[in-house]
Amino acid sequence: MTANRLWIYDTTLRDGAQCEGLSLSLEDKLRIANQLDALGVPFIEGGWPGANPKDVQFFWQLKETPLQRSEIVAFCATRRPGRTAADDPMLQPILAAGTRWITLFGKSWDLHVTEGLKTTLDENLAMIRDSIEYFRSQGRRIIYDAEHWFDGYKQNPEYALKTLQAAAEAGAAWLTLCDTNGGTLPHEIGEIVSEVVSELGTTVPLGIHTHNDSDTAVANALSAVLAGATMVQGTINGYGERCGNANLCSAIANLQLKLGYQCLDDDRLLALTETSRFVSEIVNLAPDDRAPFVGRSAFAHKGGIHVSAVQRNPLTYEHVRPEAIGNQRRIVISDQAGLSNVLAKARSFGIELDKQNPACREILEQLKTLESEGYQFEAAEASFDLLMREALGQRPVLFEIKGFQVHCTQGDGEGESNSLATVKVRVNGKDFLEAAEGNGPVSALDAALRKALVSLFPEIADFHLVDYKVRILDSQAGTAAKTRVLLESTNGHQRWTTVGVSTNIIDASYRAVVEGLEYGLLLKRSLVTVES
Repeated sequence: MTANRLWIYDTTLRDGAQCEGLSLSLEDKLRIANQLDALGVPFIEGGWPGANPKDVQFFWQLKETPLQRSEIVAFCATRRPGRTAADDPMLQPILAAGTRWITLFGKSWDLHVTEGLKTTLDENLAMIRDSIEYFRSQGRRIIYDAEHWFDGYKQNPEYALKTLQAAAEAGAAWLTLCDTNGGTLPHEIGEIVSEVVSELGTTVPLGIHTHNDSDTAVANALSAVLAGATMVQGTINGYGERCGNANLCSAIANLQLKLGYQCLDDDRLLALTETSRFVSEIVNLAPDDRAPFVGRSAFAHKGGIHVSAVQRNPLTYEHVRPEAIGNQRRIVISDQAGLSNVLAKARSFGIELDKQNPACREILEQLKTLESEGYQFEAAEASFDLLMREALGQRPVLFEIKGFQVHCTQGDGEGESNSLATVKVRVNGKDFLEAAEGNGPVSALDAALRKALVSLFPEIADFHLVDYKVRILDSQAGTAAKTRVLLESTNGHQRWTTVGVSTNIIDASYRAVVEGLEYGLLLKRSLVTVES
């Protein structure tokens, strides 16, 4: 190990999977493991072999197709009280998993020993020692996770230290201090880790495993490293039980970019944002746009003064280069915008504008007017691109909607409602009339539009609706309230969002749907570009 080298230990597949609302299939686990392997994470905790058939299959699968860079780690508890490790059937599936590394957790807090395990403090020490020695005799290397370490140390420091000493004497390669309840604060973490280093020396390296119940998991991990820990455990995006675990995306970025530690190879660090978003897609949880470092809004600039300054020198409002972790700067358009926002956003769409161009003021005034009416262009950049091109006279007319009707019927009893939409579209001076059914008015309208256009624009068959959001803007108006619809579309490679506003939800949806199809066609023809 070099002096500034840290070892990242990912437990997304085990501890992260305990997050409420998160469920991983075998294929999900394998895909995430391979993504983490590509990122260059040294240790990946795969699960508890024997706890369920899926984890058993996961380890078997990785025997057939081993990871290239990462060590896959099996997880388990110490043997049970009153028996030997060699005779405890719970430990046999761990050996069968065939991993070189095993993470073994044991009790540090005397309360858990007497109340949870219902055994003596001496027997708990024997369980730690015997389990590690047994696995070592089978050729395995052990990371010992000291569960509830910080709570145990605060209540009975002498006994908590004895549990670590037992693990070290039995041959553990790492001793990981766990803030299992997530209630310890950064200053306490630093002090206690320093005391452990002073008591035990540096013969066996220390790790840190923190939970986020006090919203300080990442800060606690940094504090532990500064006090001497050299392994950091956590999960991608901070997934985990209750309030989650330390977010490795934030921890790695802070440690490597701010504190000068080597967590990942520099070229691998560039994939951090990609990994965060990849994992969120696999676990089917929406990415946190405001997540530090890797969030879509992490380097988004909205205020005119900010945008103007960032255009001159990014250091004015960015604490690190977004490119260093694979993210990118975004200029957000809203009613807070100034000319700098308009110019920067136009440039991101491949449009070079000059402040002296009258269209700039026209775009800005139209932007502020529309946003006062309820439009939201910071979340619908495709619609803003179309607005700019309209003002510049650069918006090609691919098709015109001459009118539409939507008819809804309600089924009797348990019958489902049904909708029928009719649209009239003009392309190159010729009118096309089509009708289509859907399970709702927006679905029917979208289907009718596609039916009318797909023979002329076959690429529309590849366009799909990804997300559809409805927001009531003035709830006090009741059923007459103005509605904003945000519609996200994809062609399988790119995503774009359009917006529609109206007191009629169908009309608002229609506007967003039409612009979504139009923008997708412009993308296909490389007439516009879109930010990721």
